[in-house]
Amino acid sequence: MNCNARIFCFLVLTLAALGGCSSKPPANESKKAGTALDKIQGKAQVLVESEGGASDAALNAGGPSVYLWEGTHRYRLFLNTAVEVVHGDQYIAEGINAQKAIDEIGDPDQGKNGYPLQSSCERVVRMAWSRLAFDALDADASLLCARVKRYPARSVFLVTRIRPVTSADSSAGSAEPKKDAAVKEKSIPEISVAADKQRGSLIEGPTVQPAPLWEPAGGTVRCKVVIGPDGKISDLETGTQLCEIVPWSQFSYQPPVQGGHPVKVSTEVEVRFEPRK
Repeated sequence: MNCNARIFCFLVLTLAALGGCSSKPPANESKKAGTALDKIQGKAQVLVESEGGASDAALNAGGPSVYLWEGTHRYRLFLNTAVEVVHGDQYIAEGINAQKAIDEIGDPDQGKNGYPLQSSCERVVRMAWSRLAFDALDADASLLCARVKRYPARSVFLVTRIRPVTSADSSAGSAEPKKDAAVKEKSIPEISVAADKQRGSLIEGPTVQPAPLWEPAGGTVRCKVVIGPDGKISDLETGTQLCEIVPWSQFSYQPPVQGGHPVKVSTEVEVRFEPRK
């Protein structure tokens, strides 16, 4: 009887242990849950001709060039599956901001051996599109690296999900004032002011920035901008790569006026990028 009791207890403990193991989530599910997705919202811009030619089209499921404007910042969207996006409509996209993810991964050589690293691109593509086959993963990672190397300051967003903005996201009541404000701002005159003179109206703004990985030597650039009647940067009028990574939303000026009336100001802002050590 004692022997049978011991065998019975052993079987019960074994079954309990197996049951406890089976209750754990699969490893791939926990990994997937650990990847935090970025989210952006803005107006879609659709160009029939792909900016980067055949390579961009291949990374974008063969579709047209699609961008999303979030304020003064433009994101190039890449979609792993074809999705119809209407030019001018508002969308919410979830996915991976490629340059941000690459910079967070880091580079022990601080960009001295090229930017971005192939291993970083592979990891970023896997973060966004984890179900890709190995050959497709390698191909997309190479295309991503080539794209980021060519335009390092122009944000690439690997989309996992995109949908139109609905009334639940932005109520109709709040949309009307924005529309009226946009119409009113179009009628406001624009004047040109020299950079040195406009500098005195700066309230706050990070005019000194750390150099990015893709330009470790840094340098000083003069960026052409438009300051809106509210004192915020409303437009960036330059194709200089370093100017495109400046956080313009953090800049604030005294609201410009001329003759007691609000105006928009076209000017230049000098920004210095300190070398990476």
